[in-house]
Amino acid sequence: MSDTTEKLVGIVLVSHSAAVAASVAELAKGLAGGGTTAPVAPAGGTPDGGLGTSAELIAAAAAAVDRGAGIAVLTDLGSAVLTVKALIAEGDELPDGARLVDAPFVEGAVAAVVTASAGADLDAVEAAAAEAYSYRKT
Repeated sequence: MSDTTEKLVGIVLVSHSAAVAASVAELAKGLAGGGTTAPVAPAGGTPDGGLGTSAELIAAAAAAVDRGAGIAVLTDLGSAVLTVKALIAEGDELPDGARLVDAPFVEGAVAAVVTASAGADLDAVEAAAAEAYSYRKT
């Protein structure tokens, strides 16, 4: 985990499944390599362990990764996007500088964590995650 005095962009991974969010967080942190890793928190499922999204879990994850450099929030599916948009619109549920990032969930998470771990600012983290849409597999 990173030193809390470092101003690194935090990453929140919102999935309808707690297991998916946690696994993608683990993968992204693992692929970021050694050294300082940006703070990453999964926010998956509902508080009772079911499938869905939870504003409370998202807000808690965002607070946990806030290091004062902004927070990139990546989501998996539709209602996760709507929940994050609602939290941002409310204005007081997420730390200042929290931003919904339009990116593929797995590839975008890896790119975001690697870029944030290198000390990049929120705009660069968002750009790296969004660029993952162009990754071709063939």
